[in-house]
Amino acid sequence: MDVESQQVQTLLATDCHVEAPNWTPDGNALIVNAQGRLFRVPLEAPELLPVDTGLDQLNNDHGISPDGRVLAISDKTETGKSCIYTLPVGGGTPKRVTPKVPSWWHGWSPDGKRLCYTCVRNGDFGIATCALDGGDEQVLVTSPHHYDGPDYTPDGQHIWFNSDRGGGMALWRMRVDGSDPQPMTHSDTVDWFPHPSPDGRHILYLAYPPGTKGHPFGRQVDLRLMPAEGGPSRGLTTLFGGQGTLNVPCWAQDSRRFAYVRYHETT
Repeated sequence: MDVESQQVQTLLATDCHVEAPNWTPDGNALIVNAQGRLFRVPLEAPELLPVDTGLDQLNNDHGISPDGRVLAISDKTETGKSCIYTLPVGGGTPKRVTPKVPSWWHGWSPDGKRLCYTCVRNGDFGIATCALDGGDEQVLVTSPHHYDGPDYTPDGQHIWFNSDRGGGMALWRMRVDGSDPQPMTHSDTVDWFPHPSPDGRHILYLAYPPGTKGHPFGRQVDLRLMPAEGGPSRGLTTLFGGQGTLNVPCWAQDSRRFAYVRYHETT
């Protein structure tokens, strides 16, 4: 979708259930997951090209380093619960990052030195960060509430996430040390997966109808855009989707466009 015109270009139509597009920093391709594996979709000649990760139980929490050289993926093949790995963007041998599981990747720091992710520690959900070797995990916020979708702002000063800690599921923002958490949406929609634009101007997110539990697939959902400093959002489009539509960072580097997945509604 082009943000200014709201025009939509269908890049790839497939019978394969693909999810969670990332846009490569060079602007030439998307990365998606399907059937426990990862695929590259070149923009010039769109097709699903397998990326060899050596693993086959990937979920839809994956992303590309700011320099475009490294992939972070989440997979449970070896551990039975989601674990974060890194590997070369073109494929290769994965290197385990998080000693503790479950851990679901969601964002890179702008300098490429840290990862942020959702985790469960001591029975509670939380948001954590760690260095690329995983050796200094810092759980920034945790409680019996749900936490998900953390993503850094491009200036590296804040992390956005979604949580029901205030009652309904809403978007929140905190400093990178976990201090000063603030609710950023205040509507009756069920808001998930905030993604700051690379130019720092906008937050793109997924909004479910009021009363939705979790972030299920197969719902009529809205893609919405709000100012990065907070304030009223505007709807961009309504589509059939949900889980898989917008789970991970999906902006083009020029901040003019983003990628998402919509699905065919069957009866």
